[in-house]
Amino acid sequence: MTGNQIEALVGMLATFGLLVLMILPSVIGIVRDRRIDRQIREARDGGEARAHHGKETQETQKSSDRSTVPSTATWYAEGRRSKKLVNS
Repeated sequence: MTGNQIEALVGMLATFGLLVLMILPSVIGIVRDRRIDRQIREARDGGEARAHHGKETQETQKSSDRSTVPSTATWYAEGRRSKKLVNS
């Protein structure tokens, strides 16, 4: 190989490398969007089946059987009350 051929090869490889670096973020974004779309579609399709199943179990389940979890507002209020008690 002559010097001109090596220089041309290096130039072509550099151009190809820059092209890949420019296209790579777009390809990654497209793949990510498709994955998110698929997850949304699965959740929507699976959610309808779960909602139908949930209605059946909800009718047979008593309200006293459900576990109670305090809401965020309750936790915030408890934290505020305890601070007031400490400060007084």
